[in-house]
Amino acid sequence: MNVLIFTMLVWLGSLAAGFLGSLTGLGGGVVIIPLLTLVFGVDIRYAIGASLVSVIATSSGAAAAYVKEGFSNIRIGMFLEIATVVGALAGAFLALRLSTPVIAVIFGLVLIHAAYVSSRPRLETSGVEKPDKLATVLKMHGTYPTSRGLKAYNVSSVPFGFALMFIAGILSGLLGIGSGAVKVLAMDQAMRLPFKVSTATSNFMIGVTAAASAGIYLHKGYIDPGLTMPVMLGVLLGASLGARHLFEAETQKLRVVFSVVIFLLALQMIYSGFMGWRIQ
Repeated sequence: MNVLIFTMLVWLGSLAAGFLGSLTGLGGGVVIIPLLTLVFGVDIRYAIGASLVSVIATSSGAAAAYVKEGFSNIRIGMFLEIATVVGALAGAFLALRLSTPVIAVIFGLVLIHAAYVSSRPRLETSGVEKPDKLATVLKMHGTYPTSRGLKAYNVSSVPFGFALMFIAGILSGLLGIGSGAVKVLAMDQAMRLPFKVSTATSNFMIGVTAAASAGIYLHKGYIDPGLTMPVMLGVLLGASLGARHLFEAETQKLRVVFSVVIFLLALQMIYSGFMGWRIQ
């Protein structure tokens, strides 16, 4: 396989990853790493470096469109980002002391449960749920566009969602991904945000943590421009296309796609963990 064909295939795979990551809030990185390592045989360190850049690209490409359309809740995103950044620092600290295969297997098992929980339909609220006092003080309640006009929603369980975001940050520091799966679940299941608002706000958030991690990989020399460029361009275009299709996408279909993706990610993580034990 020559360089041109390799670059085109990586770009096409990244395009699909960005499109899916934009619609589900995963950020594309969870697809990029297994794609590069298992399909193209790229070293895991360089794959993570390219993945982190792709997460930033997805966040940048999708977040701008989501904010413009009114899906993203900026107040919620900025508040919860405090927990994810602190969690990412804690995750980097733990990564030096815990076995990566152990973390990979545990993460995979958690995601299998998350896929099941997310796949269960939840009736969309009409803003009549009891709002969280902290959310009211911080003015987190908002609206999002639908085919029938703007629809209001309330925010619940802010402290619980904040705690889950801390866990999401830890996973980001440990595994080098945007951990959009946990962020979407925290906002969708715990804070009771509409699913489209959850995915849009997740896309807004994941680039911040990934940017800090990418700086470390750049310093260590694990970001190869020849590999990172087609990944970044593909994910950026895919994220932009995904953002355009979110408005007319059906929520239940998004839930199914989201569940399938994180279930496949769980299997890949468990497989990687056991392979790591075998190598050790």
